[in-house]
Amino acid sequence: MGAFASRPPVPLAVTGLVALLLVFVLAFNAPTVFGGGTTYQAEFAEAAGLQEDDLVTVAGVEVGRVDAVELAGDRVLVTFSVDDAWVGDETAASIEIKTLLGAKYLALDPRGQAELDPERPIPLERTASPFDVVEAFNGLSSSIDALDTDQLAASLTTLADTFRETPPEVSGALEGLSRLSRTIASRDEELRRLLAGTENLAGVLADRNAEVERLLADGNLLLAEVQRRRDAISALLDGTRELAEQLRGLVADNRDELQPTLEALDQVLGVLQRNADQLEDALRLQAVFVRLFANALGNGRWFDNYVCALVPPEIGPINQGGC
Repeated sequence: MGAFASRPPVPLAVTGLVALLLVFVLAFNAPTVFGGGTTYQAEFAEAAGLQEDDLVTVAGVEVGRVDAVELAGDRVLVTFSVDDAWVGDETAASIEIKTLLGAKYLALDPRGQAELDPERPIPLERTASPFDVVEAFNGLSSSIDALDTDQLAASLTTLADTFRETPPEVSGALEGLSRLSRTIASRDEELRRLLAGTENLAGVLADRNAEVERLLADGNLLLAEVQRRRDAISALLDGTRELAEQLRGLVADNRDELQPTLEALDQVLGVLQRNADQLEDALRLQAVFVRLFANALGNGRWFDNYVCALVPPEIGPINQGGC
């Protein structure tokens, strides 16, 4: 303790901060420092929505993650890490659609005889990008907005009038094309609204991609739990069916004994139903009697009652006021 106290505090503080910084650097780069996989690169004609930290798969099994997606001249350079998977020197890579909402992943098709050199990217001729439906809708909406449908209809109508005297096949085709252009022009506003709504819908779905993925994942969990409980549900249904069969057999075996009992019970219930009003009056009057009888016996082991006019008033002063 005395040795540390005698040392200058500033160098000790600097040394501690440097050591702490090294610990943080090692913690954040542990996969790289301690063998977190091999880093490869692949060239693509376009990124197609692939992002950092997207999955890297081989035959549908996750083997790594995308580290970076950056522009390299006229192509896109994708850097990714692969762990516990062999990547050959003729490996093909493709950007695939993970969900209908636009999420992507990098799929590898390992080929070749030797292992792929990490310093040599997978060339452009062995990579492929998907067709992005969301971007297609956005582009279609922009194209329709920039299109003058009235002028297009007028041009096609003029073209049809010019070729009206030509053979029937040509004039008929042009006339049909003219009618189609007029129909499109008359529905221009509806078509624009439809495409605008489609673009908004695609944008909302893309923004809610994570929520929809969680919903689908929760649905998969529910179905998996139902699948796991299938045997228990099946056993419950089988037991219910067996109980019903046993009850049916019990009733069939004791029909002769149960029939008279049920008939007598039906007669008793009929009598009670016919005399329901009398029973209600009896119960109401019985309640008054029970209350008065309880008052008479509630003070001890004797009857406590008051009898009025037992002795006439003129006989004595017992009850001069009368009842």
